[in-house]
Amino acid sequence: MMNALINIDGFKHMSFGKSIEIHLKKNHEKWMSTLPLKQSEAISYVFQDMVSKGGRPFFLSLKSKSDFDFFSQRFFFWLRTLFMLLNLFSLLAYLSSAPLLILISGLPRRPVITGILKEPSRRNFPVKWAHSTSTMAAANEENIGSLKEQIAKVFEISLKVTIPEEPEVVPLIAACAKKEFGDYQCNNAMSLWAKIKGKGTEFKGPQPVGQAIMRNLPASDMIESCSIAGPGFVNVKLSKQWIAKSIQKMLKDGIDTWAPKLPVKRAIVDFSSPNIAKEMHVGHLRSTIIGDTLARMLEYSKVDVLRRNHVGDWGTQFGMLIEFLFEKFPSGEVNDQAIGELEVFYKASKQRFDSDPEFKERAQKAVVSLQGGEEKFRKAWAQICEISRKGYEKVYQRLGVHLEEKGESFYNPYIPGTLDLLREKGLIEESEGAQVIFIEGKKIPLIVVKRDGGFNYASTDLAALWYRLNEEKAEWIIYVTDVGQREHFEMFFTAAKRAGWLPNDENKYPKTSHVGFGLVLGDDGKRFRTRSTEVVKLVDLLDEAKTRCKAALVERGKAAEWTAEELEHTAEAVGYGAVKYADLKNNRLTNYTFNFDQMLNDKGNTAVYLLYAHARICSIIRKSGKDIEELKKAGQLILEKDEERKLGLHLLQFAEVVEEACTNLLPNVLCEYLYDLSEKFTSFYSECQVVGSAEETSRLLLCEATAVVMRKCFHLLGITPVYKI
Repeated sequence: MMNALINIDGFKHMSFGKSIEIHLKKNHEKWMSTLPLKQSEAISYVFQDMVSKGGRPFFLSLKSKSDFDFFSQRFFFWLRTLFMLLNLFSLLAYLSSAPLLILISGLPRRPVITGILKEPSRRNFPVKWAHSTSTMAAANEENIGSLKEQIAKVFEISLKVTIPEEPEVVPLIAACAKKEFGDYQCNNAMSLWAKIKGKGTEFKGPQPVGQAIMRNLPASDMIESCSIAGPGFVNVKLSKQWIAKSIQKMLKDGIDTWAPKLPVKRAIVDFSSPNIAKEMHVGHLRSTIIGDTLARMLEYSKVDVLRRNHVGDWGTQFGMLIEFLFEKFPSGEVNDQAIGELEVFYKASKQRFDSDPEFKERAQKAVVSLQGGEEKFRKAWAQICEISRKGYEKVYQRLGVHLEEKGESFYNPYIPGTLDLLREKGLIEESEGAQVIFIEGKKIPLIVVKRDGGFNYASTDLAALWYRLNEEKAEWIIYVTDVGQREHFEMFFTAAKRAGWLPNDENKYPKTSHVGFGLVLGDDGKRFRTRSTEVVKLVDLLDEAKTRCKAALVERGKAAEWTAEELEHTAEAVGYGAVKYADLKNNRLTNYTFNFDQMLNDKGNTAVYLLYAHARICSIIRKSGKDIEELKKAGQLILEKDEERKLGLHLLQFAEVVEEACTNLLPNVLCEYLYDLSEKFTSFYSECQVVGSAEETSRLLLCEATAVVMRKCFHLLGITPVYKI
């Protein structure tokens, strides 16, 4: 009779082609039997307290080596069968407390983070839990999350096993700075060591902690290899087979399955917000397109976004506008043709207000009549607003921007009640005839009621915030304005925190964020204006961009090749896209110089270059003559060459880039990713022949995946893609 000890060392990184070894020792002679792993399966075994100090090894009684060989061939089959039966009867809780815990995972070779995970082997710490693979797989079917999130799920298991006394540790996953070390790294070892040092741990420093984290990683087909660097950094190299499968799955299921998961369900993005009776100018460009891009990224991330246009449609300026309208049109009936350009109408009324005391007095009375609800004045106000609204809508249509208007007038009825709530909390005080809220650290208070008893921006913003939190149930409210309004928002947000409407912890919800942006400058380094020092109208700027693009296309002979409709559509897509991208590619906090020649250049980091790159990819696919939809169904993507793998990995990083851009409210992060994607595709195409090569099917699929991701980037940036140039 002989005893066989099952040795589980080294099982943490099982993969295709490897085998499980079972050793039999009699006297000083070792017998070994191997059981090859099936390519579609990987098995994980956790033996609690096995071969640990004071623990009991797991022994089998066998009579001969033939018995041992028979056992090695049948042992794992029965373990799988047993686990399936036990799982059906929900006995995982029982198993977790037993001396022997066995978790079987029907998986391909490295971590499939769709939730099918394998528990690592442990010799020094007991295993306290195990994932239900079927439940996790079902939960992740619709949305797999970002690549970092998928890697974090693997390390989460290892961290719980490595340091069970610290169950709330969040995996710290980052891309490797030096690509020769790997693709990603887990950086928990040093912080964990700081927590457990001196508490009777068996670890001697951060590197042994990192080694244990690596040793306890669950086997999965995601990870090709791991290594330790420095004080316990666990470097991870992803499997190119897994990268290829993930991309191919996206091509079949759609890129929405790559959407990141954000910890918020409903957000409000307050952007654009022009003033009634004034035309939109270049200053509104930044708020409009930055706000639209933030809204698009949040919507892609499955957040319910309320797009709010907080237009300036209330206030003392309407007294002079209404009174001037009555002078020009005594009947009070007016339309946009009769009134002409509202900007001119506004300037004329302002000039009259400043120069004529009698007109000024009538205008001030008109404000009182308007706020009192007199029908004649309300009707005139509504007509002016509608004429302005039509003008704005034309610009929004050209930019492809959708907004729902809830202007200052909408929140006006809520102001008295909001201020009463603040008074009840003792926040509002009298100061020099005005009612104010004092903010610690600020030299001047937040005025909420003026000396004349009128309301202002602060009172309106507080009422709007109360409404958005209590009526619209927003968890994240984002305000997109120029950086010059930063102090106003800081004071306004602080007042809301003092009232208990917002938590003091910036990382908790509900929360508010001010998305500030810099100025648009001319070539002279000053505010971008016309030669007559007038502010540049946004509609004129868009017209110019389209005209220049159309001229460039005609010069290339496209007028002879394309229909008039195609020429017009492409000129709009490229022209408007160039204007948007030139703004969005810059960090929003900085000023940027508006220059048509630079933004319409077809070389470098411009929308023109990127749109041309997308069109070239589409051309490659068309020239192959293959049906790309059929290739998605029947073809296989294989990433053999280094340039193919680099491009594939960059594609998979799309979700985490969108997540970063959303979290930090920085659209330029997405622009950088898009430009890098086009550069990596160029490198791939230079090194790898596509059409006519032995790998044509695989490389066409990689081309299509690149085009799909580029189109989603364009969509999030509000840019219309073009398919031929």
